[in-house]
Amino acid sequence: MILRATPGIIFLRGALSGLLLPCTIAAFLRFFLAYQYRIFAPIWALVIAVVLFLPTMVVARRTYYLWRHSRRAAALGARLAPSVRGSLPGNLDVLLDSVKKDHSSYPGDGQWEWLSELGSTFNLNFLWDDVIMTYDPCNIKAILATDFHNFVKGDKFRHSMFSVLGSGVFNADNEMWKFHRTMTRPFFHKDRTSDFDIFERHASSTIYRMKQRFNKGYALDFQDLVSRFALDSACDFLFGNNVRSIFDALPSPHNIPRGRAGRKTSAQAFFESLGRAQMVVSERFKLGWLWPLTEVFEDKTARSMRVVGKVLDPIVRDAIDEYKAKLARAPSTKKMNRDETLLDHLLGVTTDPKVLKDEILNIMIAGRDTTAATLTFLFYLLAENPAMLERLREEIMTVVGPSARPTPEAIKKMPFLRASINETLRLFPPVPFNARQAIHETTWPSPDPAEKPIYIPAGATTMYSVFMMHRRTDVWGPDALKFDPDRFLDARQQAYLGRNPFIFLPFNAGPRICLGQQYAYNQMSFMIIRLLQNFATVNLEPDAQNPNARPPAWWAQVPGRQSLEKLWPKSHLTMYANGGLWVKMGEAKKEEAARASDA
Repeated sequence: MILRATPGIIFLRGALSGLLLPCTIAAFLRFFLAYQYRIFAPIWALVIAVVLFLPTMVVARRTYYLWRHSRRAAALGARLAPSVRGSLPGNLDVLLDSVKKDHSSYPGDGQWEWLSELGSTFNLNFLWDDVIMTYDPCNIKAILATDFHNFVKGDKFRHSMFSVLGSGVFNADNEMWKFHRTMTRPFFHKDRTSDFDIFERHASSTIYRMKQRFNKGYALDFQDLVSRFALDSACDFLFGNNVRSIFDALPSPHNIPRGRAGRKTSAQAFFESLGRAQMVVSERFKLGWLWPLTEVFEDKTARSMRVVGKVLDPIVRDAIDEYKAKLARAPSTKKMNRDETLLDHLLGVTTDPKVLKDEILNIMIAGRDTTAATLTFLFYLLAENPAMLERLREEIMTVVGPSARPTPEAIKKMPFLRASINETLRLFPPVPFNARQAIHETTWPSPDPAEKPIYIPAGATTMYSVFMMHRRTDVWGPDALKFDPDRFLDARQQAYLGRNPFIFLPFNAGPRICLGQQYAYNQMSFMIIRLLQNFATVNLEPDAQNPNARPPAWWAQVPGRQSLEKLWPKSHLTMYANGGLWVKMGEAKKEEAARASDA
């Protein structure tokens, strides 16, 4: 059995090696004083000196950097970013409170106060490191596009995410990122994004399962269903393998007696493990360089990733063997065909199993989570806005009809459908927070034109939140917190988004813009149409949800959207509804028959 060092052990090993120098100096001084001057320093004094060495060096280092950054900012005609002020050294209290709020409160809780007090760009100063947060569209544009080459994922991000994302496209920089991007891009050309056969197969199975549950009179977790739809579709699209997770046992509502739980299938274990692993790496990044100390006894992602590996490793291994066998039988030039999966395509570029697995997993996370989150939050918002639901169904009935299969051409003729998806992506973007690291020092325009530009030091972590930016009333107008798809159709579209496209970034922007953006729009549009062809009403069922996953009662006293929410939005790498979205839906034919009889 091979014993692997945990992240915490590796960190402590490095920290202890850092104490070697002060220990050596202390021992030498004690020997020198005793030998030269007959002064015998007590051991306890030397221990205290060594213990104080590290905090003294931290303070000295931070003081030096502040002095140096102030001088560099002045030389560039800029100023340091305003700082959040905590009560403990290194803003440790602010950091821990931020992590706590991620578990117990609403996304962005506490950040609106910082925005009001400090402006849209400020320094969190976590653990004596520069962590500069921005909600400013101009600065986010610089990070993602105009100054793209100066902002990379960086060592801190890659280190915290590596055990899950590996060297995949979302955790890669420089040449490795270019390699992943180059080998994946051809697969997402126009012809590949219109493969509606996959959508139809898995949408039909999903709707069948929904009707089974509703016919028994029970609510279901809609988030769980669309996550399975997205996972099955992703596996089909990525490597031609239908894991059929939609046919696994569905979660039971909280308010009905439960039978004995059966053994989880490999598909269930897979996406539950992947969710846990994403939660761990998300918390790692929030804790900064301190995170390894929370994993001294174990790598908290290891167990989950072993489950993920049991599913993906055989698929990748078999695909490599099959590709090599085909190549041996009939060597030929590489030419993409309609039935080729992403894994088939990647095998024409590399047969490295680690590279293939990392890339497939990265794309799978993006594909499954984006679709599942957007469908979940859209149907939540439609349940809360029945007039919008009726209007969307009316457009679907007019353009597609009650049963016809959606086509790319039909989807293009449905502006309210696209506006409804975009409005959901605005209020609940799949990736609410993200980060980069500055390679070289630079400056950003000040949010206040009367102020000097803001200095960004080399090596600083730069975090940005499209979740916060999408909800700013000074960016999107006074009704920014309201669900209103018409903002993407009426004069507001030109007044806000038309004036600055970088205020709406659900799929990122610049060279790292999501390659699968059009695929995601097609998949979500197809599923929405199929669902609303089959179901006419959507009703939230809060009693079916675990009470611990419901929004806390005190939210009702908080101004803004938080007081209105009937579900609990949370995020790890991506956004999701805590405890799911429990609903009942009325079948279209039954609803129409009931209305006809009433008439």
